Amino acid sequence: MLVNSQTLGTIGFFKDLEPSLLEQLAAHSRLRSYDINEVVFHEGDALSPCLYWLTSGSLRMTKLSESGKETILRLLWADAVFAAPALFGDGQAPATATAMESIQVLTIEREALLNGFRADPELALHLLNIFNQRLQHLHNRVHGLVSERAIVRLIHYLEYFAASAGTETVPQGQQLKAQLTYYQIARSIGITYEECVRLFKQLKTAVSYQRGGKITILDTNQLTVIGQG
Repeated sequence: MLVNSQTLGTIGFFKDLEPSLLEQLAAHSRLRSYDINEVVFHEGDALSPCLYWLTSGSLRMTKLSESGKETILRLLWADAVFAAPALFGDGQAPATATAMESIQVLTIEREALLNGFRADPELALHLLNIFNQRLQHLHNRVHGLVSERAIVRLIHYLEYFAASAGTETVPQGQQLKAQLTYYQIARSIGITYEECVRLFKQLKTAVSYQRGGKITILDTNQLTVIGQG
């Protein structure tokens, strides 16, 4: 689906651009919808040289090991950039991207984006900041997998999604807007499904887990204390 400058201007990343630059980028942009469980691309696929932007819904990024075990690298929500190699790398999909619900993905052709950087260098700095934050998160995650106990990794994972995807106040506490199943969490922090269930039982006075992945933080202070070891 074609994108007009008004639609592009509603996205936070582009909202401060001059109308002429918005029109230039919009002319080289496309918006595509995907249904729940539909694959956006498979690991190793050749990607079009574009910026990939998740405008709505949620996306799961996964990789398969040689043994066939699936690892969830990231769960993404609206306003997230993904598939960076399509823009600045070897052009191959680093993982399989699957829609967790109905989503829309915006793509902007690389050459048009580079021209946009020349016209507005702040746009390039903003994008570099996004990639820098991602690298920092990856560094923290790798460090955690190597050095932290499983229960601490779980707490940091929940804190990350509370901060990134947000929470809403419910009578019991703060419920994560992101729904995270045992399977998703286990595959993301390097533990088994059974261990994930056991850890939530250990945290039952601080965290509530409901069927379908609804997670409520009951006691933020207690969770922080446990997370600090």
